[in-house]
Amino acid sequence: MDNNLLSTESVNPVSMNIDTKTTLEICTLMNDEDKTVAHAVAHALPIVSALVDDIVDSFRRNGRLVYIGAGTSGRLGVLDASECPPTFGVSPTMVIGLIAGGDIALRNAVERAEDNGAAGIDDLKKINFSNTDTLVGITASGQASYVLEAMKYAKQLGAVVGAISCNEQSSTFAVAKHCIYLPVGPEIITGSTRLKSGTAQKMTLNMLTTVSMIKLGYVYNNYMVNLIPTNKKLESRAKDLIQKIAQCSKERAEDIWKECKGNTSAGILMQLYKISYQEAISCLTAAKNNLHNAMGLCEDEKESSII
Repeated sequence: MDNNLLSTESVNPVSMNIDTKTTLEICTLMNDEDKTVAHAVAHALPIVSALVDDIVDSFRRNGRLVYIGAGTSGRLGVLDASECPPTFGVSPTMVIGLIAGGDIALRNAVERAEDNGAAGIDDLKKINFSNTDTLVGITASGQASYVLEAMKYAKQLGAVVGAISCNEQSSTFAVAKHCIYLPVGPEIITGSTRLKSGTAQKMTLNMLTTVSMIKLGYVYNNYMVNLIPTNKKLESRAKDLIQKIAQCSKERAEDIWKECKGNTSAGILMQLYKISYQEAISCLTAAKNNLHNAMGLCEDEKESSII
């Protein structure tokens, strides 16, 4: 496709003569353009929502969410995938990010990697991609062969396929079930899609995983109860959650923390229902780590013991 037909490759009249402006003028211009990104994402919310529902269905069938992209788009997919385990306490294989050129491409540009369609298919085969998984292709222009061929392969397997692109003419939209078009318009530097396009993609990926995890019950109210406390900050946050949700003293939360083996949800149940760690884990396992549902099970157990 002629690049001149792609909105991400077109010239932004607002930023003409940008190289003659003062530093503050350039920063202001860039900020003003970035303010439009949220509106572009809002345009796609109904489709994002439908894709989330399919992702949740995949998860419930023990499937995975797989992102695939090249360059900035691929890096954003890997970033979002890597944040899911510490934030929601899920397996690192539940959400996977694939990037053209492999892990080395996270830090270095790999020449022509995005043009290698066969590599996209090979990368899916390496992770045993199947029809229970969901594939989301991320490409600002919508023309990367690495992404496009992988999407075609996933569709042939019968998997749900989504596409995120900032061009209405994206080739990926002809393959995908869910076509997320993010109309950010031309960049302030012509063709530099790490800017508004990348921001819009990041916002959309945030929604896909965060809303999916909320739907699965990995968030209690608006608390990150399934976090993995891998540092002092997160450990402190976990103790605060026990204190707030179980409504106990800071000292009691500290004591519970020592007993719950880093499982915040278990600690909350232990304090609320005066049960052991093993009993709390049994409730969480039965509730598939959904704290709301685990609380319901504990309530039922409490009522039956009174009867």
